Amino acid sequence: MRKVKVYITLKEGVLDPQGKAVQNSLESLEFNNVHDVRVGKYMELMVEDTENIEAEVDRMCDKLLANPVIEDYTYKIEEVV
Repeated sequence: MRKVKVYITLKEGVLDPQGKAVQNSLESLEFNNVHDVRVGKYMELMVEDTENIEAEVDRMCDKLLANPVIEDYTYKIEEVV
């Protein structure tokens, strides 16, 4: 088994209203040193180890986990002990 950690973020240039709301809330709490906030998603998948695990994870992200039009994704694959 492998643990796949998937990180999904909005592409550069895509407006992030949730990030802006978090930034405004931080400022209202007097955390004035925060200049930008981008909100993303994090997922952990437990998958069977296969020869083409990277290709499978790419297909999962492209077809379901991320919206490739407005989101980028990265992932890390770890061995489960």
